[in-house]
Amino acid sequence: MINVTRSSMPPFEEYCNEIRELWDSHWLTNNGAKHHALQAELEQRLGVPHVTLYTNGHLALENILAALDLPSGGEVITTPFTFASTTNAIVRCGLTPVFCDVNDADYTMDESKIEALITERTAAILPVHVYGNLCAVEAIQKIADKHGLKVVYDAAHAFGVTYRGANAMAFGDASMISFHATKVFNTIEGGAVCYRDDCLVDKLNQLKNFGEDASEDCIYVGGNAKMNEFQAAMGLCNLRHLDGEIAKRRTVVEHYRARLSGVTGIKLCEPQPGVQSNYAYFPVVFDGYQYDRNTVFERLKERGINARKYFYPLTNAFSCYRGLETAGPDKTPVAQYFAERVLTLPLYADLAAEDVDTICDIVLN
Repeated sequence: MINVTRSSMPPFEEYCNEIRELWDSHWLTNNGAKHHALQAELEQRLGVPHVTLYTNGHLALENILAALDLPSGGEVITTPFTFASTTNAIVRCGLTPVFCDVNDADYTMDESKIEALITERTAAILPVHVYGNLCAVEAIQKIADKHGLKVVYDAAHAFGVTYRGANAMAFGDASMISFHATKVFNTIEGGAVCYRDDCLVDKLNQLKNFGEDASEDCIYVGGNAKMNEFQAAMGLCNLRHLDGEIAKRRTVVEHYRARLSGVTGIKLCEPQPGVQSNYAYFPVVFDGYQYDRNTVFERLKERGINARKYFYPLTNAFSCYRGLETAGPDKTPVAQYFAERVLTLPLYADLAAEDVDTICDIVLN
């Protein structure tokens, strides 16, 4: 069995050594030593003033939307070419998603279509970095500044990505990042919000801890979204190996490209100028190929290879949003085109070259 991804893990002994002191302290959650150590290391590595850690990326996204005090029912311009979490977080925060189509080069939000969607109810823009590809951050910020809008990036796919030397987490008002087990960097489960505004520090920490302040009064209607010490310890270990893991992923991607480039009916996403990728995913678009995407998916599955239709369906096609006036995949035809044709092939640091060849042989046979 070859899955679409496999979690990166440190040597067993390294993780055991990292958590050994927890048996002395018995401090397993609630901002312990490992939590503080990981937060400090991430702030330094990502080059951002503030990182607030969470038990998962979804709650991190909900919390930053809540912390920005966006008006109830306000509109948030986002993309449907994303995981369910992005759209669900918007709606669960009492906001209305307005879906912007994607571009056909890197599958991120088409910045040329944003302004036509802005209304008097628009409160924020929530673009999504996809597969390690970055959104048009400069153009999006210019639009946001012109209209006085907040920008929150769903950067779940972008850990370790840089643009012209700046870390991907440095753009917008905030970025949510996922540390799920399937990501380039993981804390088993986990996530974070990266931001610059000092005024958000206490509020985010309170929102993720039931809304309590130092006096034990609840000043916000918060929840429980704290990262525990075992998660943080895994993050500390994996962070030491991250550069090596990304280098291995790059080797896998280069092997795929060598085998699949130039094949009629197969489109590969080209590297973005100025962007240093993290090689998070390897999307392939099947259009005019001898087999369609679904057939290739089934042929791989028959051989024990689990690729993924990622993202399919679009979030604006979900049953739970059928009554939403702004939903409907017909409103985002480019995103729908890719949703019907993209297949992400298996990619992880330890994927063997012979396994890549097997996958490519099946695709090309």
